[in-house]
Order: sequence, then structure tokens, then C-alpha cells
Amino acid sequence: MADKHDLLLLFERPNEPVFMEKGKTITVFDIPDKFLTDRYRPIGSEVQSRFGEKAEKRIPVKDISLPDLRIPMSLGRDEQFSLFVPRHRRIAGRLIDIFMGVRTIDDLQSIAVYAHDRINPFLFNYALSVALLHRSDTKNLDLPSFAQNFPEKFVDSQVFRKVREEATVVSEGSRMPITVPRDYTASDLDPEHRLWYFREDLGINLHHWHWHLIYPFEAGDRAIVNKDRRGELFYYMHQQVVARYNLERFSNNLARVTRLNDFRQPIAEGYFPKMDSLVASRAWPPRFDNTKLSDLNRELDQINLDIADLERWRDRIFEAIHQGFVVDESGNRVPLDEQRGIDILGNILESSITSVNRSLYGDLHNMGHVFISYAHDPDHRHLESFGVMGDSATAMRDPVFYRWHAFVDDMFQEHKTRLTSYTLPQLQYDGITIGGIQVASDGGRPNVLSTFWQQSDVDLSRGMDFVPRGNVFARFTHLQHTPFTYTINVNNSSGAQRFGTVRIFLGPKTDERGQPMLLSDQRLLMIELDKFVVALNPGQNTIRRRSTDSSVTIPFERTFRNLDANRPAAGSAEELEFNFCGCGWPQHMLIPKGLPEGMRCELFVMISNYEDDRVDQQLVGACSDAASFCGVRDRLYPDRRPMGYPFDRLPRAGADRLVNFLTPNMSLVDVVIQHDPNRVVQRPN
Repeated sequence: MADKHDLLLLFERPNEPVFMEKGKTITVFDIPDKFLTDRYRPIGSEVQSRFGEKAEKRIPVKDISLPDLRIPMSLGRDEQFSLFVPRHRRIAGRLIDIFMGVRTIDDLQSIAVYAHDRINPFLFNYALSVALLHRSDTKNLDLPSFAQNFPEKFVDSQVFRKVREEATVVSEGSRMPITVPRDYTASDLDPEHRLWYFREDLGINLHHWHWHLIYPFEAGDRAIVNKDRRGELFYYMHQQVVARYNLERFSNNLARVTRLNDFRQPIAEGYFPKMDSLVASRAWPPRFDNTKLSDLNRELDQINLDIADLERWRDRIFEAIHQGFVVDESGNRVPLDEQRGIDILGNILESSITSVNRSLYGDLHNMGHVFISYAHDPDHRHLESFGVMGDSATAMRDPVFYRWHAFVDDMFQEHKTRLTSYTLPQLQYDGITIGGIQVASDGGRPNVLSTFWQQSDVDLSRGMDFVPRGNVFARFTHLQHTPFTYTINVNNSSGAQRFGTVRIFLGPKTDERGQPMLLSDQRLLMIELDKFVVALNPGQNTIRRRSTDSSVTIPFERTFRNLDANRPAAGSAEELEFNFCGCGWPQHMLIPKGLPEGMRCELFVMISNYEDDRVDQQLVGACSDAASFCGVRDRLYPDRRPMGYPFDRLPRAGADRLVNFLTPNMSLVDVVIQHDPNRVVQRPN
């Protein structure tokens, strides 16, 4: 019987033939001759024996009758693959169905081995990843980091020549990390380049890719797509990304991002990725300053759409929001109410197969990505593929991503502003009073958060095809902060033990002009830092919580996990703990960069009544530690309140400032985020 862990080897060195050596323990797949491609079948015994000579482990592959792969194979091996392109989504859905439909690990291994050398590598990686995450017999597998298998989506193209040289010339034990330059996509003549560290951060882009892996657009099994509150989570995760981006803009003396709400105006911001696709053997195309969107007519991608289509979908969705209902495919009115309205709207806007009426409301979010990503070659006359906005692993690198999502979020906010403001009984928690809060960085002053630069190494060897074996590292620079601790003093005067949900948010104290903010604006810039449940005994309680325990983030080791290092024994309890998920905001980006002179912010803490929040379910071993952005695998979203509560609606009358919004179970403290631009720390390996 096949070992499910061996399936992970199929992600390594994606362009190499499947019979070549895999893994740190030299492993080869022994495959039937008919599984070889036409190029290698005539010399099958020669190549298989040559690559099997040094094998320390051999994996027999069962000869089975194979499924029809013509639809998945219709995407060329050297093409780019995009989840935003409808044709590619359909192709991926078919391959996911094939991988999900086989009964045993043995059969899955055989089909995956056969498909490996025939299917587009990006498509293969995506479909197999989705299947492994959702099959009952493989969902506890820990997927390898996408950055390690496809480093070209994350790293400057010049790095690869140096990596190949280092791997070829220098023996493994003496290899040095290749440094990825900090400022390689633009100069400071471009104000947007001040945010390179956010947009081009590996962890942020990995989070976005992994989120779309967990929440795919299409699959034959509807349950894979139709997860609990999926549409609302699409809204909230992206709303939080835009809020965080705006705080980074404040950290660089820039104004808030402007919405891309006029599809016919030139896009002022250009972007030059400086990356190559090793699979497609092409450079990622740039977008020049002041590029205009054009009608799309790309026969190869089966896309023939006009800008007017985007405008029509936009107007229909706005009309539905203003009417308070959408119309499903049977002509029935579906209300956009307080409970389900945001979820319905999210599924329409995204849009996935869960949209109540795709033919009426279209495919606005995805097609916005597509129109922007093809702006440089809308009719395919230059045979160019899409730009970085067309790929969920690279889209967040582009400044226009945030302008597009500021527009998308504006549509969600149009719905949210029509809901009734939270009343005092909906906000208060009788008997619970927060006496004060403090934040302390390790070794620092109270209520001062510190940021600096850190250099970290990532092993690229799994994604480097046709180079000598052994580790080869890239060293990249990213933002980091000193870990800190929240201390919250709470009085429980109810006379009995109570349970509460602690909700922690951070927002700017002033706007880009230095003026105090109205809460109606400030609430859209409040970023969630943490959310957790506490038991409150009668009388005084002191709650302490480390920043590293955040419900939003995952640690560095998980973002860039090495599946070979320190793996526990198979089947042990420790292995279940090792098999964590890869979705989550990177811990090193939990707080904004701030300013050298200090950026003034407000830290908000609320304790809500857990009886109104609770979702009864078992979470042990379900990968729940980054639940705020990612949900919980195979479970309900672990909070009954609307995502973003209490800032997801306009404040009640009279609460025009955050300080006026407070109830006894809330508290506020001024904090300063101070950045040291000269401090560069090497991360210990």
C-alpha cells in the first residue's frame, strides 16, 4: 500500500521528469513504461535504471487504467496558470475532481505520477494541493511551501543565475546564501516603491495564495467550495489587507489608497516585476504608467469581454445593495439581511460557483484581476501572458491590487452602512469592566512598539530543476517587530465566573494630514491583532497575552516550513501537531512599520459575552490558530458575531469619535510604533 507522505515528493522540482531523484533521502518512483512520456518511453529502461542507481528508497507505482486527462492537458505545459481566468478554473476543477474521485492512496499516487509529466506544473500543484487538503485520507498532510517549489513567483530573476552557479560550483556544505536585493523593482522616484517591503513580502504573498487554495472557486464536489461563511471571509480577509496597507502608507507618509472605481481612466501606477517564469521561460510582463484597460479578446483563453460588462455587473450589484435583496436564478428575491447578507454578497462579488446568480451579477472581482493583468496585451497580438495581477501568488506585489480591492471593499461597505448600528445592549457586557490596558515590548518602554529589518533564509532547492542536489538558500529582507505582551485588567462584578471573547484592534490616531479621525472613517482602518476566549473569575482579573499567540498570524517557521526538519515519528501524537496548516498572516507583519519619529496609534480592547459569540464544536487538531483570516479547516467559523465586529457597521448616534464609542467592557490606550531603519538583524537558522 502506498504511503500518503510520498505524494508530497511530487511537488519537488516541478519541471523534472517524475522518474528523477526526489527528496533528501534519495528516492525514485518505479513507474510502468506506459507512464513515461513519448520522449522517454523508447529509452525507459536506461533512464530509470540510471536514476535508480543511487536510490536509497524506491516507490513502486501501480499500473492502473487511467482517467481521461484531455481537459487538464489542454492547458500547455509552458503556459501560465491563473485561477482568475474562467477557462483555467474549469480545467482545474476537472483535475481536482479526478484527484478527489479515486478511492485509494495507491490509485491517487498512480494517477498523480502519470499526470505529473503531462500537466501544466502550476495547474498540477494547485489541483493536487486542493485534493490533498480535502480528501479524508490525506487532509492531515502538511503541504510544502509554494515558495520553495515555485521560487520564481517570489524572487528576483537575477537571483537564479547566482543560485545555479552556487549549486553547480560549490559543494553543499560550503554553499553561501544568495542575497535577494531589497530595492530591485523600482527606485524611490516612484512613491509607491516605499511599500516594496509589504507588497513583495514572501509571507504576505504566500498567505494570499494559500487562502485561495483553501477556498477554491470551482470543484465538482460543491462542499469543497461552499464552506461556512466563505463569502463573508472573502470580504473580511481582503478588507483587513486593505486596512493594513493603508496603515503602511501612513508609515511612509502617503495618503490612503484611492479606489479603482472608474474602469476607463488610465491606471497611474505602473509595475515592473523583475521576475521570470521558469516554467513558461518568459519574463513576467510589466505594466507601464498610465496604462488604460481595454476590451478583451483573447481567443486562446476563451475570453471575449468588454469593459462595459464590468460596469454592468458593478451597477447591478450596487442596485441589489440599495434594494436590499438579490435575485437568484429562479427569479426569487434573496434578502441581504444582517445575518447572511454579507456572505451572499461576498459569493456574488468574488465570484465562485456559490454565487446565487452568476448570469445576472457576473464575475466582477475575478474579471477585474483579468482585465488589469492583460492590459498590456488585451487582444493577444504580442502573444504575451497575463501580468502579476493574474496570479494569486503574485497579485499582491502590484500597487493596483490594493486600488482594486479598495473598490471591491467599497461595495461591501455600501451594504454595511445600510445595516442598523450596534445598540448599547449589543456592545455591552453587564458586570464586566476593563480597568486598563498596557502593551510592553520585550525590553522596551510601555506602549511603544518597535520595528526593524530582519534577514532570513529560504531553501530554494525543491524548486530548482536540473541543478545539482542539496540545499541552496536565498536570503531576503523583511519587516520584523520586537515581540510584545498585552496586559488587560478586568473587573467581574457579576458574582460568578463568566467567559468572554477578547477582541484587540489597532488603528491610526490621526489621518494622513495629522487630523483626528472620525470613527466612521477610522473604523475602516482598524486592523485585528488578536481574538481569544478568557475565563473571568469574580473580582479583579489580569489577562496577559503574547503577540506571538495572535489568532491572525502563523509563525515564520510555518510560513516557510521545511517538511524534512525534525519530523516526528509517523502516526505519533507529535506528528499531528507538526501537520499544521499554511494559511495565515505572517507573524513578522503583525504590526505596521511605523515611523522613525513614532507613528501614533490607538489600541482598542473589547471583551464581549462569550455566550453570544460561541460556536459549539471541537477544535482540537483542526488548525485553528490563524482562524480570524482563514477560518478553521472542516469546521464552522469560530465566532458567531459578524467578522470585524464591532467596527463592521457605522457607529451609533453620538459616537463620532472612538473614545465616545466605548462602553465599560471596552478600553483604549495610545501606542506609538517606532521604526529603526538602520537596524538589520540576521534571523538565527
